[in-house]
Amino acid sequence: MTRSQRRGSNKKKYIILSLIFVPLLLIAAVFTYGYLQYKSAFENSKDDSILDDEPIEFNPVEVTEEKYNVLMLGIDARGEEQSRTDTIMIAQYDEKTKDTKLVSIMRDTYVEIPGHDSNKINAAHAIGGVELLRKTIEHNFGVDLHYYAIVDFQSFSKVVDVAFPDGVEIDVEKDMSKGIDHALTAGKQTLNGAELLDYVRFRQDSESDFGRVRRQQEVLKVLSNEFSELNTVVKLPKIMGTAMPYIKTNMENSLLIKIGPSVLFENKSEMESLRIPMDGTFTDERYDHAGLVLATDIETNKTAIQEFLGE
Repeated sequence: MTRSQRRGSNKKKYIILSLIFVPLLLIAAVFTYGYLQYKSAFENSKDDSILDDEPIEFNPVEVTEEKYNVLMLGIDARGEEQSRTDTIMIAQYDEKTKDTKLVSIMRDTYVEIPGHDSNKINAAHAIGGVELLRKTIEHNFGVDLHYYAIVDFQSFSKVVDVAFPDGVEIDVEKDMSKGIDHALTAGKQTLNGAELLDYVRFRQDSESDFGRVRRQQEVLKVLSNEFSELNTVVKLPKIMGTAMPYIKTNMENSLLIKIGPSVLFENKSEMESLRIPMDGTFTDERYDHAGLVLATDIETNKTAIQEFLGE
């Protein structure tokens, strides 16, 4: 073999090695960057969460299809105020269609609590934790739950600020100031995380909790659409690292990583939502043991929620 032939052979080897190792180095750099972003954000958030490390009893049914029903509980603590389960939602993710559906259950919905007297559905969590709430939802509405996620509301504002440092545009429906930390003016506003949290917290008007639940669903749809406009998942490690200390769940990390990008970055402009009880299916009542409740037509709402989730 001549010297020129050997040089040509060596050049080909260098080209082949470059084609193999350069992509590997780029992939390694991306994963390293993502890990460092996640770790830094996690460390910055972990000391602020009110969630403890106590184990939670939850005995879900086995997942038998590509749909996951997640019981989402929002814990709201402000100042010295005791934490409470202010928000009860069921989020369903369909892995096949990439669709997400959202059911909000009013916390004052009057239901049968297995092994206990009838009461507000929120009382099920106060009496027996997440597992009794799971049983109560299954008993009254026939919905199987596969996972739970308890979310400290502090994460909401932090995640919004990380994902959207320039704020999120919301059409504020009215002037709002009572019972929240930031006064909001009616009209289209660009809100930061803390202001957006106040918008979904507000309930000092004639709609009370009904308006709060409606705004929660509205904002989740807006945020979902905003996430879908992001052209890259570069922010995802930092977003996840910021949020994880504020979330307590039985979902495996592998499942979160699997469905997280689809939930965040698929366009959800048509995300469906349902509120329980539905309009016209309840009356306001007061009972000595429970106080003011929403006396609900359980069977009508059971049929509606099962049809909505395809149970």
